[in-house]
Amino acid sequence: MCEDLVSLIRAELLQNADAQTQESAQRFFREPVRLYGVRTPVVREIARRHFRSIRHLEKTEIFELCEALLKTDYNEDAIVAFDWSYALRRSYAPRDFQVFERWVASYINNWVKCDTFCSRSLGTFVEMYPAYIQNLKGWATSENRWVRRAAAVTMVPSARRGRFLGEMLEIVDLLLGDPEDIVQKGCGWLLKEASRCHQQEVFSYIMSRKGEMARIVLRYAIEKMPHDMRRMAMER
Repeated sequence: MCEDLVSLIRAELLQNADAQTQESAQRFFREPVRLYGVRTPVVREIARRHFRSIRHLEKTEIFELCEALLKTDYNEDAIVAFDWSYALRRSYAPRDFQVFERWVASYINNWVKCDTFCSRSLGTFVEMYPAYIQNLKGWATSENRWVRRAAAVTMVPSARRGRFLGEMLEIVDLLLGDPEDIVQKGCGWLLKEASRCHQQEVFSYIMSRKGEMARIVLRYAIEKMPHDMRRMAMER
């Protein structure tokens, strides 16, 4: 069933692909990315429709289907897989972290895959099981830049709800000196989301770390703050 369903989904995606979408989507990436060229709303509709045919399966079986899709390395296949994993969020259990961690290390190789998975499925998981935030701190020292970005982006859903501020700032601390701007942008995004509920605390953190914070992190982080705070933060 696994190979048949994956083949069916890939054939349907190819039927909905067009060269113009593929070319325009590629512009969002610095590195070559495998794309069919299917608009994201169409991909998500295909994912929803096919999930109805597998929702009766055991979670482990659905995860196997997800992994089969991830192995193709196409962005659209990954979006289907990650939408399916998010659809199972009510049944997440601690042992699922091993699966999710393997996916991050093995299959995430661009920002779309990273953000689609980490800001939804994995972010929901750590909200349910916050003890695993400690594992994210370990990711922040990984040699893999996408694993490091995942450490920050996974905390975004919690930051939006004002949760785990201390742990979040510890992760940002570990990533502040990162040489990759894609990781720095993840930190800035995380700080911006945290500022919605903890504006003063995040502002104080920014001011205390301004000397070591890349400008790109700073600009992202203060985006939702009042003008006076933004002006103070940007002063050299």
